[in-house]
Amino acid sequence: MPSITRRHYILGTAALFSAPLPSSVLAAPTSDRSMWSAWDEQVTPTNYDPATTNPWGFNSRFLPRLVEANPGLIPGDIHVDAVARYLYHVGDDGTAMRYGVAIARGDLYEPGTYNIRRKARWPIWTPTANMIQRDPDLYEQFAGGMDGGPTNPLGSRALYLYVGDRDTYLRIHGSPSPRSIGGRASSGCVRMVMPHINALYENVSTGSTAYLYPPEDRVTAES
Repeated sequence: MPSITRRHYILGTAALFSAPLPSSVLAAPTSDRSMWSAWDEQVTPTNYDPATTNPWGFNSRFLPRLVEANPGLIPGDIHVDAVARYLYHVGDDGTAMRYGVAIARGDLYEPGTYNIRRKARWPIWTPTANMIQRDPDLYEQFAGGMDGGPTNPLGSRALYLYVGDRDTYLRIHGSPSPRSIGGRASSGCVRMVMPHINALYENVSTGSTAYLYPPEDRVTAES
């Protein structure tokens, strides 16, 4: 039997007890394009009618509605009324499509003017460092990212909000928690029902502006 040298023993032991691979060499999250159509069908109720279908049970006022737009608004832009929990997408004929949304909890909601620089179908998701620090039990397990799919927190579609060239990590996105619509539930983003944002997504162009107005706890007499 050949002898085992000290050097071989150390090298073998090191291999057995080596440190876990860093996240940088782990497989990056993906979104399986071959599943996109099937996932769309999965999250869309049977005989879906946007004006009436509501298996989620939220107030019917949050169903999509075509409404009259205020004068002077730029077609294509998005306006989020955080008090009423409405998102308006301005049309070019004096109308706007109105959808119900959920906004962020507490002071995580960030009013402002943003540019939609990117759109994605069935996006991947990675929690921010702040999210992991704030709630490690919930988010640390996803630090390496999460594949796209019906259980992904960004849902079926996402609009990415920028200020200049800076990604704010704020999104307008679908949600696998549709019952949250009308409330304050997210970690900073604006949530929509997946079939609703699927329709919105097709009509939003990159380069459009999104205005997120203050919520009820920040509205003052001056505003």
